[in-house]
Amino acid sequence: MTDQTASRPPSPSALAPFRYHDFRLLWGATLISNFGGLVQAVGAAWLMTQLTDSATLIALVQASNTLPIMLLALASGALADIFDRKAILLFAQCFMAAVSVLLAVVAWQGWLTPWLLLAFTFLIGAGQALYNPPWQASMGDLVPRADLPAAVTLNSVGFNLMRSVGPAAGGFIVAGFGAAAAFAVNAASYVPLLGALFRWRPNIAPRTAPPEAFMPAVAAGLRYVFLSPNLMKVIGRGALFGFAAVSVLALLPLVAKSHPEGGSMLFGGLLGCYGIGAIVGAALNPRIRARFNNENIVRMAFAGFALSAVVLGQTQSIWLHALALLPAGASWVLALSLFNVTVQLSTPRWVVARALALYQTATFGGMAAGSWVWGGIAGAHGLGDALTAAGLVLLAGAVVGFWFKAPEFGTADLDPVNRFREPALRLDLRGRSGPIMVMVDYRIAQTDTPEFLRLMGLRRNIRRRDGARNWALLRDLEHPDLWSESYHIATWDEYVRHNLRRTKSDAEVAVALRALHQGEGDPLVHRMIERHSVGPEDDLPLLGKMEV
Repeated sequence: MTDQTASRPPSPSALAPFRYHDFRLLWGATLISNFGGLVQAVGAAWLMTQLTDSATLIALVQASNTLPIMLLALASGALADIFDRKAILLFAQCFMAAVSVLLAVVAWQGWLTPWLLLAFTFLIGAGQALYNPPWQASMGDLVPRADLPAAVTLNSVGFNLMRSVGPAAGGFIVAGFGAAAAFAVNAASYVPLLGALFRWRPNIAPRTAPPEAFMPAVAAGLRYVFLSPNLMKVIGRGALFGFAAVSVLALLPLVAKSHPEGGSMLFGGLLGCYGIGAIVGAALNPRIRARFNNENIVRMAFAGFALSAVVLGQTQSIWLHALALLPAGASWVLALSLFNVTVQLSTPRWVVARALALYQTATFGGMAAGSWVWGGIAGAHGLGDALTAAGLVLLAGAVVGFWFKAPEFGTADLDPVNRFREPALRLDLRGRSGPIMVMVDYRIAQTDTPEFLRLMGLRRNIRRRDGARNWALLRDLEHPDLWSESYHIATWDEYVRHNLRRTKSDAEVAVALRALHQGEGDPLVHRMIERHSVGPEDDLPLLGKMEV
């Protein structure tokens, strides 16, 4: 055990989130919804093998579920951080339920073609893309921060409990009643979750600033993530894992079909083995996290999935295939739940849905690309070569960790400081007035200059991450102990949001800078609006406004 892991505080109980009524209610309803989704997935994947012999089209069933998440997750994350998450969750569930009903009707009538089936699965995937970021971000609304890792793991446990029985049930339903029945089961499974969402009364803190506009909110999410090195490492590893690991799920229908006794029952059974492995991985997750650091866990997940892919590609035994899917399922849960928790614990609440959306965009984008690539390789060179090549890529993903290590869970306090109060202005600004230029003056002793510059490097990253532009640090040539920090903000509303985004961890830098300041009182802040011309009704002094 490393010193790093030995110094960790004891982990909360893995079942602690069940103490909270809303979590229990939504978790139970999500179980049923996941069951229906997995039955539908078996029906769609197996029906495609009946509609076409093309390995590419069969693999694209998986891509059609994941591609929408890559395309739409960021937009969903921005909406989830701007608007009521519950309303977005309800809309997404209603949309998926309606599409599922229509899919069942079309399948019942025998009107489905390969491309029409892909279109329906794409629409369901689009609904899932809209649903995922606000649902994942809502974990922080359902349980305290200390129980967040357990809540994310329990979500994985719930999904994989259903993965252990849903695919087998799906195979039985498809074999006995046809794919249309599987689609109908999925349509019915949305009802309990819709009821639970309607009953949920989230406790949301009131807004203290106007909501962001959509496009600036998207830009703010991109900026925050791109300026957060730990998040970028997680996103990069997630994309690589999704790209290579999806090979097993995308090509599993062909693995089942390759056996003389292969059928929808065998396909469902193999998926069930994958789900059992995932449950075992989720059950062992707390012990593994306590014993190993995050990078070692990620390497084990890459290596375990690589072994599974190679066994699937190089052997013909049904029993070996079933056994190989156990470590694949465990590795899937270990890697993706760790990535998810790392993103959530490394991101403040104001941007958490957007950060999760970008992580999902990268991971599911990797899956969509991988489904297409591995399906094409299987069609051109054979199933065994495709799975073996994917295994080699997974091994390379484990080696990448020597240069781009997965970060440990964030220990910084990301709760908002809530100390900012809008200053008393002498101009009557509108919220959209701007650009705003801010200058902060410091008086720093020469002996403190190295520490001041180090802290200013941290301050620069914080400012830019939270929306500042054109940040600069200036030193007076005639009075070298005088320093000025300057930056621009697009509008006054954005300036207010910029300050409200400050976390308690960020405030530690501000406190350290104030301690170095040699002048009387706090550093002097200048807030100015850039103007080259002023309209007759713009920026009037408050006294002048009252006299008009």
